[in-house]
Amino acid sequence: MRFNEKVLNLCKKIPKGKVTTYKIIAQKLNSRAYRAVGNALNKNKKPLIVPCHRVVSSDGSLGGYSKGVKEKTRLLKREGIKVRDNKIINFKERLYRL
Repeated sequence: MRFNEKVLNLCKKIPKGKVTTYKIIAQKLNSRAYRAVGNALNKNKKPLIVPCHRVVSSDGSLGGYSKGVKEKTRLLKREGIKVRDNKIINFKERLYRL
């Protein structure tokens, strides 16, 4: 299985109402290629099946999203995750460690 496929498969495991980080996904794949994780998520062709909006930066900031940060914020808020100034509120409580 290719790196991108592994990233997307891990992303599917993030429960609704939780987030994980690019770094955690990379570490789970025995890698330090955090940016490559972001690139793999950016190529996600099935955002309804693979919830890549649930992946954020290690400091709780939103990072990027192929459909824009506003859309990422909207999706997270719809799942009950509070966002202020492009950062997750209560980040540690919402963090899911794969």
